Amino acid sequence: MKTEKKTAAPQISAAEIVRQLRQIYDEAVAALQADLQAYLSTRQKPSRPLRDAGRYCYPKLAIVWKGVLDDEDEALVMANRHPEVNRAYARFSRPGTYSSSITRPDIFGDYIEEQLDLLIRDYGAECTVSLSDQEIPYPYVLDGAGLDLNSVSAIDLSRHFPATELALIGNEVADGISFIDAEGHHPLVLFDGLRSDFSIARLKHYTGTPAEHTQGYILLTNYNRYVDVFVAYALEQLKKPESPYTALSCCGNFTITKDTPDPEAMIANSPWRKHQMPAYHLMAPGRQGISLVNIGVGPSNAKNITDHLAVMRPHAWLMIGHCGGLRASQSIGDYVLAHAYLRDDHVMDDVLPIEIPIPPIAEVQQAFHQAAVRVTGQDGEDLKKRLRTGTVVTTDDRNWELKYSLSARRFSQSRAIAIDMESATLAAQGYRFRVPYGTLLCVSDKPLHGELKLPGQANHFYERAIAEHIRIGIETVGILRDFGPKLHSRKLRAFDEPPFR
Repeated sequence: MKTEKKTAAPQISAAEIVRQLRQIYDEAVAALQADLQAYLSTRQKPSRPLRDAGRYCYPKLAIVWKGVLDDEDEALVMANRHPEVNRAYARFSRPGTYSSSITRPDIFGDYIEEQLDLLIRDYGAECTVSLSDQEIPYPYVLDGAGLDLNSVSAIDLSRHFPATELALIGNEVADGISFIDAEGHHPLVLFDGLRSDFSIARLKHYTGTPAEHTQGYILLTNYNRYVDVFVAYALEQLKKPESPYTALSCCGNFTITKDTPDPEAMIANSPWRKHQMPAYHLMAPGRQGISLVNIGVGPSNAKNITDHLAVMRPHAWLMIGHCGGLRASQSIGDYVLAHAYLRDDHVMDDVLPIEIPIPPIAEVQQAFHQAAVRVTGQDGEDLKKRLRTGTVVTTDDRNWELKYSLSARRFSQSRAIAIDMESATLAAQGYRFRVPYGTLLCVSDKPLHGELKLPGQANHFYERAIAEHIRIGIETVGILRDFGPKLHSRKLRAFDEPPFR
């Protein structure tokens, strides 16, 4: 008797998966907003049975990869268990089920669809959408809901609606604390719904811009004058008919397009000073534009903002700022391309010990160098006189010069050529969160050689160097776009990674 061959059920497309995620998420947000409104109007408490049934829960995305099974040849199973996939992400480390709660499909939908398309195509992964067991905290659904919260306290709302539970939010997956949930599932992404929503809210608070305007390529700086030059460049770009950029999202929560009258006045009068780390996003389709964030000074700021920017899964973040030159042969206005970092910042020692090496990303190094050649018009020995490659020290002590005798030996042993307060922290955070990183600094003073940054000297330096430095950063982004998937180096991936980039 002939046995009928079983045919596999047709695979759901990545686009359909994202549609289902969006539907569940939108329904949960609408239900939470409606119940909040009912409570504010009549003090009607939400239904406990409906809440227990998942009325406010994030959607859950689960992906199963069964590996390659062949009962006749066990050696073949081992040899072919992983398809030949020549990329650093959208890979499975082992057969099994991978899952996570998902938030904001309107922001992350394209990213999720891209990852799923690759996993379905190359691995035959099977995807399902359901309700997670994580509830959406009510503070994350207040924007645009038109709710009047003046008549009630946050404590009162937290008694009846899900609130932010810090014990449930962390970086355990990113930091390699491997865990399997109650259902035996491996983590699918670095950041689940709760962690992502936490950072989305923080980004708006710190930068004064909507998190969803964050672009895939991020320039980080430590001086406000860089913002002025970037904004001027952005406004010029918007006027060009052939420009790929569509709008400039500005600190203060407003957007400028090519049709905006007197954009310079709008920006000058904006409330950017109210925000700790002002951001400006030169937007392009597919988030292929450039974001500039003035993170201020210090490793604490650097860690803080990248803890949240990492959730947006950028393609790269680059430090474009000032440093102190440590070599007599350097001149003010010279560039430093970091190929190694001496971490003296202390803000991350407990999550990423200082003995862990932070490797340079070859594609970023090449892009910086090529951009410098294009912008300066110099190459070979001429460029070498202005652009030094070497170790950058990052310290948490702004007055490190006053204890130089304690640091001199360490600086000498590291062969450091520059010192700042952010670069090594940003590189370590990029390593930690699998975001390609790089550093191109400009020497603003040489404290060890008597060239201090004094007011008159500083103004001359600013006028001469900042515009060129920003242009190099922008040109670098253009080169990195051309690298495509190759930019995401395997150097940033651990042995047992979540599948998503």
